[in-house]
Amino acid sequence: MAAPEIDDTTRTELEAAAFRRLVEHLRARTDVQNIDLMNMAGFCRNCLSKWYRGAAEERGVALSDPEARETIYGMPYKEWQARFQREATPEQKAALAAGAASRDH
Repeated sequence: MAAPEIDDTTRTELEAAAFRRLVEHLRARTDVQNIDLMNMAGFCRNCLSKWYRGAAEERGVALSDPEARETIYGMPYKEWQARFQREATPEQKAALAAGAASRDH
């Protein structure tokens, strides 16, 4: 079945809703570490905040890294780190290094 024709305004609204749902999901899943996201999906909350900041800049909206991160994390990044971030295991670090090496080629 072919996807329905969607006008640009509706597409933007759908994409925005999906983005908000993704951010809400990531905020709720504090048990999932950024390194796990990087190892499994190739992006993390910090990547998402950089993409958000980049989109803001493209539209002439000045947004700092800390402001963009707070938008994604739902709190200041340092607070999220203190509350939820765990030390990465040697296995997680090795997987991240292996993934980075494969992306460099």
